[in-house]
Amino acid sequence: MSDKALRLGTRRSRLAMAQSGQVADAVSQVTGRPVELVEITTYGDTSREHLAQIGGTGVFVTALRDALVRGEVDFAVHSLKDLPTTQPEELVLAAVPVREDPRDVIVARDALKFTDLPRGARIGTGSPRRMAQLNAYARSHGLDIETVPIRGNVDTRIGFVRDGKLDAVVLAAAGLNRIGRSDEVTDFLSVDTVLPAPGQGALAIECAAHDADLIAALAELDDPFTRAAVTAERSLLAALEAGCSAPVGALADLAPVPGSGRDWADPRADRQIVKEMRLRGVVGTTDGATMVQLSTTGPVPRAHDQAAALGRGLATEMLAQGAAGLMGERAH
Repeated sequence: MSDKALRLGTRRSRLAMAQSGQVADAVSQVTGRPVELVEITTYGDTSREHLAQIGGTGVFVTALRDALVRGEVDFAVHSLKDLPTTQPEELVLAAVPVREDPRDVIVARDALKFTDLPRGARIGTGSPRRMAQLNAYARSHGLDIETVPIRGNVDTRIGFVRDGKLDAVVLAAAGLNRIGRSDEVTDFLSVDTVLPAPGQGALAIECAAHDADLIAALAELDDPFTRAAVTAERSLLAALEAGCSAPVGALADLAPVPGSGRDWADPRADRQIVKEMRLRGVVGTTDGATMVQLSTTGPVPRAHDQAAALGRGLATEMLAQGAAGLMGERAH
């Protein structure tokens, strides 16, 4: 490879720039080449409509992929949960680094926990998945909440709480960690309460399929377990024929170590102890009235096909339980 600077395509948001900057540093270490960030505006960044209205699938990704295909950038970094489940032939998912915390979190007024919010509390989120699970939990535990659809970056969303328009907002732990704002979290939502979006907390590094040298270099950043986990989750999503704006949650993790007291397993730990992967999936109506939630466990996948089969198998079970009728947003 030459010593010419590599061009990394990234969205312009603070979070995207932060996570792309971290990847840029890692790629520079692996390749010995400088990496420059190329800022690209996507449709999802400019539209003020809610994600379910504009389709969700690919709205943050298409412009980056177009730049890759045109050769305007050498590789791109995405939040993996934003990627459509179909991979274009001309592009390759070269690396999926170690996953960040996949959980959702609450940022609430007066440092309140989710279960301590007052009756009638207004909770903001742009995700039908989060709405469905929060409302289902509230129904089953006698909580009185109202979920409110919102858009905007982290500052905008937290601002709704700071100025009193909302009692709380739901955000991804990984995003707040990456921009150094995890100290604003007032409560972590257990994955037993709210399953994350498929791929949440993971990054996707994509490049042109013909660039063998770059593919080999980026492969140094790939984490096999994280890739297997997100492959299972995304296979479930694809088999349900749901877009990323549908109310589908999924998480593949290491089966918990007895006595660990954790509801999700950090992919950086316990790999020599646990040999099984657990995949959980949920789909429901946004009012939380009807939910289908199932899980399956199998050997930690050693290949893409094994991970994908785990996801397809669970999706088949969920569809048999009526999952298809609960998704308002289908893939196109």
